[in-house]
Amino acid sequence: MPLLIPFIIIIVALFIIVSVVTGKDKKDLSGNQIHDRNSILKEANKRLASNPKDSQALTALADLHFAEQNYPQAMKTYGILMDLCATNSRLDEHRINLNFGLSAMKAKVWTEAYKSLTIARTKEPENFDINASMGVLEYRRKNYEKSVAYLMQALKSVSNDHESLRYCGLSLYKLRRFKEASTYLRSAATGHPDDKEALFSLARSLFEIAQMDQALKIFSHLRADPDWGPKSALYSGTVNKQKREYDKAIMDFEIGLKHKEIAEDVLLELKYRLADCYNQTSELDKALEQLNDLYGINPKYKDVEVQRKKIKELTGNRNLQTYLIAPISEFITLCRQLTLILFPKTRIKVMDISVHKNEYVDILAEVKARKWEDLIVFRFYRDEGKIGDFSVRELYARVKEVHAGRGFCLTAGVFSEEAQQFVEARLIDLLPKENLMKLLNKLKISSQPSANAL
Repeated sequence: MPLLIPFIIIIVALFIIVSVVTGKDKKDLSGNQIHDRNSILKEANKRLASNPKDSQALTALADLHFAEQNYPQAMKTYGILMDLCATNSRLDEHRINLNFGLSAMKAKVWTEAYKSLTIARTKEPENFDINASMGVLEYRRKNYEKSVAYLMQALKSVSNDHESLRYCGLSLYKLRRFKEASTYLRSAATGHPDDKEALFSLARSLFEIAQMDQALKIFSHLRADPDWGPKSALYSGTVNKQKREYDKAIMDFEIGLKHKEIAEDVLLELKYRLADCYNQTSELDKALEQLNDLYGINPKYKDVEVQRKKIKELTGNRNLQTYLIAPISEFITLCRQLTLILFPKTRIKVMDISVHKNEYVDILAEVKARKWEDLIVFRFYRDEGKIGDFSVRELYARVKEVHAGRGFCLTAGVFSEEAQQFVEARLIDLLPKENLMKLLNKLKISSQPSANAL
C-alpha cells in the first residue's frame, strides 16, 4: 500500500502535464482554449458573417484547411488574405504568400504556385519546402538545370526526400548526365516499386553508362507494364541482341509488340530489330513478315526496302543464304566448292584454311591443270558493304607471304575504286557480288543431278 500512493501521484502528474502540453496551442479567436476544429469553424464563420474581411477568422480558416490538406480551399482563403495584406500591416505577408504557394503547388495550380514561391524564396532561400517545390516546377517547365539546382539545395536539408530525389534524378536524366542521374534515381526507386517512370529512367541511365546487366534486369521487370512496357521490351531486346542472345531478344521484342498501345516510333523499331534477329537466326520467312509490316506502315523507314529486297533474294537462293548467314562450317564448305567452279577441270588441293572473326575466310590451295600449276589464295568476304583498298592490300601481303602466284577476292558487296586501282598491275582478281552470284548460280545448277548422271 505505501508503494501504491506514490505511483498514483506520478500517474496524475503525468496526465496533467500531457493535458497542458496538448491543449497549449488550442485557443479560439479571442485567446480562450478550445478543444476541436468545429469550434474554430463555428467561431470563424460567425465572425465572417458580420465581417467577410475579418483577418483573424480568415487566417484561422486558411490554417485549418492547410493543416487538413484541403489545399484548394486553403489556396482560396490565403488568396483573400493576400489581397488584405496591402491594407492590414498586422498580417504576416510572407507566411501567407508562402502557404498560398504551397497550397497552389499541392492543388496543381502551377502558374500561381510558381509566382508565389518565387517571391517567398527571396526571404527564405534555404527553405526546404520552397526549394523542393521550385525544383518540381522548373522540371515541369523543362528548365532542368534550374530544377537540379533547387532540388540539390532542398536535399541538403532533407537528404532522403523521395520526391526531391526523384525529380533531381529525372532532371539529370533529361540533361543526359546519366551517371549522376543513376545515383539519385536508384535512391528514389528504392522502396517505391510503383514509380515506373523513375525505374525506366534509371534503367536507361544504366544502359547509357554500359551497366548492361543491371539495366537489363529492370527493363525485363518493366516489359509487361502497359505504359513503359513497349520501350522497356525494346531496350531489353537490344541488350540481348548486343550479347548475341537472339532467342532472348526475339522474346523481348515479341512481348513489346503484344501491347495494345505502342507509340509508332517504338512499334517500328521493335519490328525492325525483331526482323534482324530472325535474319540472324536464319528464320527468313518471319523476318520478311516483319519487314513487310514495316513497309506497310512506313516504306521509308531506315533501309527497310533494301532489307526486304535482300531477304527476298536470300529466300530464293539457298547458296546465297549459306554464303551470308549460315554457320561458319557451312560457309567454308561452300567456299571450297566455289574454288572448283572458278577452276573447272583441275585438281585442287587445299593446303590451309583460316577464318577471321566470321568476316572472311582464306583458302590456300594448290591448283593443277594439264599445262600449268600454281599456289593461289582465295579470300571470301561475307560483308555486303564496300571492300576498300586496305583489305585488298592485306590480301596482297598474304599472297606474298605464302609465295602464292595469284589471289582471288570475292565479296557479297562491292569494291571501292581505290581497291580496283590497286590490283590493276598485280595478279589479284576482284569478284564483286555480281560475279559471286553467277558462281553461286552455277554451283546450284551443277549440284543438281544431270541427265548423264541419271
